Amino acid sequence: MDDVESKSAAGARPCPACESDVPVHRGLKSGFNVISCSRCRTLYTSHLPEAAAAEDYDSYYCDQNLSVPAFINERLDQIIAQLAPYRQNGRLLDVGFGAGTLLEAARRAGWEARGIEVSQSACEHVRGAGFDVFCGTLAEAQYPDAYFDVVTASEVLEHVPDPQPVLNEIARVLRPGGLLWATTPHGRGMSAHLLKLNWSAVSPPEHLQLFSVGGIRKMLARAGFRRVRVATEGVNPYELLQAWRGTTPQGAGGEQSNARVESSYQLNEALMASPSRRLLKSVLNNLLNLGRIGDSLKIWAEK
Repeated sequence: MDDVESKSAAGARPCPACESDVPVHRGLKSGFNVISCSRCRTLYTSHLPEAAAAEDYDSYYCDQNLSVPAFINERLDQIIAQLAPYRQNGRLLDVGFGAGTLLEAARRAGWEARGIEVSQSACEHVRGAGFDVFCGTLAEAQYPDAYFDVVTASEVLEHVPDPQPVLNEIARVLRPGGLLWATTPHGRGMSAHLLKLNWSAVSPPEHLQLFSVGGIRKMLARAGFRRVRVATEGVNPYELLQAWRGTTPQGAGGEQSNARVESSYQLNEALMASPSRRLLKSVLNNLLNLGRIGDSLKIWAEK
């Protein structure tokens, strides 16, 4: 995306990551002007959607996306196991829990797992499994200060109109020494470079910003996180192959996103099938992180 000439974007919102107001015009997608920050290179929409155009999360979740392949549970158990050193009071909060699979993994490991979600259908689904969840925003839940050992937020920050207050609130409800574990698409990864606006992760109004490593670090620092590790991992060859063949999907953002998720599930299932394939996946992720070109940001941030 770096070959696009810099242009003024009158009235554009500041960069959601570093607050710079010097954007670079990238193009139009789904009726939204997409720009990038000239300072930290975060990719974002110049304006937030009007209420009528915003993503409808009450209808977003259905039977199809409230279930995940069985192999995902094994991977989530591994992630939760890595959080064990942070356990003191045993409380874990999952922000934007979706289908509730991470909550299930946390409960299997003995955590007191709670969740926040704006989708009423997702909340009803997860309450049916016996979880204590709040339907609304994290700020509305009004948890006490320093209440949780761990807060998780997988694929959340790209959706919210103003992510900095969310990180500030996460820091508030974490105890000193507690951990934020989060993932979000990488706006400077391989697919962003090669596919540009055709990458399915560039999908307003569902995704409003795709952060750079530098951008997400600035936000975490402003929220008060003191020890931060950000890895860039993963790439979905499905979309790259489609682009090479000249058959990149042209559907709506949600349709492209569903195709990306489904193909990612298939790839990960294949790579989890044997020890040798898991080793290959680890090697590939190490290379993607070394070059800072993985499509996903994996974030570990201690308060």
